[in-house]
Amino acid sequence: MSDKIRNASRVRRKRSIRKRLSGTTVRPRLSVFRSSKHIYAQIIDDTTGTTLVAASTQSPEIREQLEGKKKTEHAALVGDLIAKKSIAAEINQVVFDRNGFIYHGRVQAVAEAARAGGLIF
Repeated sequence: MSDKIRNASRVRRKRSIRKRLSGTTVRPRLSVFRSSKHIYAQIIDDTTGTTLVAASTQSPEIREQLEGKKKTEHAALVGDLIAKKSIAAEINQVVFDRNGFIYHGRVQAVAEAARAGGLIF
């Protein structure tokens, strides 16, 4: 399967999910994006269209902890960081948006680490 077809399929799944899923002020949306090298997570309030909290493997807080670890372990660190940042911003409940990716591997690692860090979803 070529990259164009794979990405088009993911975008189609993403649109289908986003029809039913929306972040509010009370329960913002935790969106996860996975690239080949990095993983990104952000908490978004869709009513105002603003990003409240963001974390990624490029965040300076966890850059030095990434060396010698696997991508799934990187994702778990990102999930833990997003949980810490969101609780500091007084966000406890979120709606999880896997962004068209399969809930498996790195996406699952972010979700489980965020739950373990105290986020409810």
